[in-house]
Amino acid sequence: MFVCLWSGIWRGGFAWDGSFLQFNWHPVLMVTSLVVLYGNAIVLYRVPLKWSRWWCKLTHGGLLFVAVVLSVLGVRAAFDFHTANNIPHLYSLHSWTGISTVALLTLQWFVGLCAFLLPWTPLAVRACLKPLHIWMGIAIFTPSLITSLSGINEKLLLTLNTEPYTALPAEALFANSLGILVVIFGLLVLKILSNQKWKNPEFENETDRVSNDEIHFNMSKLNYNKKKFFLLYTFIQQVCIKLIKIDSKYIYNFKKILETF
Repeated sequence: MFVCLWSGIWRGGFAWDGSFLQFNWHPVLMVTSLVVLYGNAIVLYRVPLKWSRWWCKLTHGGLLFVAVVLSVLGVRAAFDFHTANNIPHLYSLHSWTGISTVALLTLQWFVGLCAFLLPWTPLAVRACLKPLHIWMGIAIFTPSLITSLSGINEKLLLTLNTEPYTALPAEALFANSLGILVVIFGLLVLKILSNQKWKNPEFENETDRVSNDEIHFNMSKLNYNKKKFFLLYTFIQQVCIKLIKIDSKYIYNFKKILETF
């Protein structure tokens, strides 16, 4: 929200046309993905939620997937702006740490998907990779904070033209305050991660697989109304038949599978 206000009030808003208005998306997407979403994803196993391990894994992986997508879009916004205005790519320390963080985040998400969500991954591999996965998760968060702070500072140095940075105009004061909030959020996340008392002992064991009931999304635990579920199914069935022309017998077979839940 703070980054959106900064870009909207002082930098002219947003666009996707290669102009500076497109570049305004860069800090919004990067702070949202590398700090907010990533920070919340890595503390998910510490907060006192009474979720099953399977749902925690899905939410953790889902948040990280959205973070990966938004970070890639943020990098694209910067690259498009540089290309349209004949500015060299990846020349600053900020850009080096940023592209490295996005690459590590993408790799971390892919390895986590293969190792901890796919059911056919050997349990010995999961147990072996888990300490490294946890360490990498915390390690990636640190350059995420560094990249965000350096990006805020670099943007101020490059865009302030009416008043010098040393005069601390309103925009600089607002952006500096944003940086302080990023630091506070980062410290809170690291504090939560360091609190061993908040660890859920049920999530520490990777030597057993998720039960079939959890894999097939147990409807009773989710408190879903079965009637509403099949109304949704019927709607999807009609859309598939009319738009995709799927043979009705395959839809019927899919319905029979769903009824076994």
